Amino acid sequence: MAQREICIYPDDVLRQKTIPVTEFSRTLHTLLDDMRETMYAAHGVGLAAPQIGELVRVTVIDVSDSGDEPVEFINPVITAREGNVPSEEGCLSIPDFRDTITRSERVTVDAVDRNGAPFQVHAEGLLAICLQHEIDHLEGILFIDHLSRLKRDMFKKKWGKRM
Repeated sequence: MAQREICIYPDDVLRQKTIPVTEFSRTLHTLLDDMRETMYAAHGVGLAAPQIGELVRVTVIDVSDSGDEPVEFINPVITAREGNVPSEEGCLSIPDFRDTITRSERVTVDAVDRNGAPFQVHAEGLLAICLQHEIDHLEGILFIDHLSRLKRDMFKKKWGKRM
């Protein structure tokens, strides 16, 4: 396993759509292991492949209290949504910025594991929010895209001063 560098906004890779995984090889397993190590080293609860420059539909999430129960989602798709809930979010690719957006309260996600076996997750709470956040990454969408136009403009102005 190796810790990878996290791409920081406005890196172009963060705006690109990913391609589905079709080969469940050692290369994929290495990517998943590296993503777990990178996520834990950055003290995150989720990491999508584009955040480390890989344009494949892969995300790793760990919202457990112990912080040692990662779940790998390959080719995840949200198949059902229910309710709305405010969600204060941050992102490893946008360090030191948090804001509140609205997400679905509950989601159903279909995915496959590292060996290609399909599974389904019915999620609510932090897991539902994290799944939506990470799956957005796989579509080139960042949580700041869910902000109002005014808040997004304020973010860009503030962020521009950092660079």
